[in-house]
Amino acid sequence: MRKVIRTENAPAPVGPYNQAIAASGQMIFVAGQIAIDPRIGDIVYTDDVAKQTEQVMAHLEAILTAGGANWQNVVKTTVFLKDMNDFAAMNAVYGKYFDAETAPARACVEVARLPKDVLVEIDCIAVI
Repeated sequence: MRKVIRTENAPAPVGPYNQAIAASGQMIFVAGQIAIDPRIGDIVYTDDVAKQTEQVMAHLEAILTAGGANWQNVVKTTVFLKDMNDFAAMNAVYGKYFDAETAPARACVEVARLPKDVLVEIDCIAVI
């Protein structure tokens, strides 16, 4: 079960996410993913946050699929950005994967450094 929670007593979302999601079932905790090409084991698109986000989302999708889940099962994501100025570019890619009405809850933070000096890392929690 998955239910979107909304209230006018808290700020409305400013992107493709919801204030909260209530869910019950088996939980899948997906580790943070970065833009490593699994075929070569190296970082790709070192200066393009949009392309790195696409690579990250492909990894998340592959892991969700392996766990018997899909994007509709995701209830929470966390986005880590090297530079918050990259938010719009990341958000444009991220938004392609979720319907605005049922998108998961999300946190997005700027961090001092990410593994292998990537520009973005994203993790998620899904419930099936």
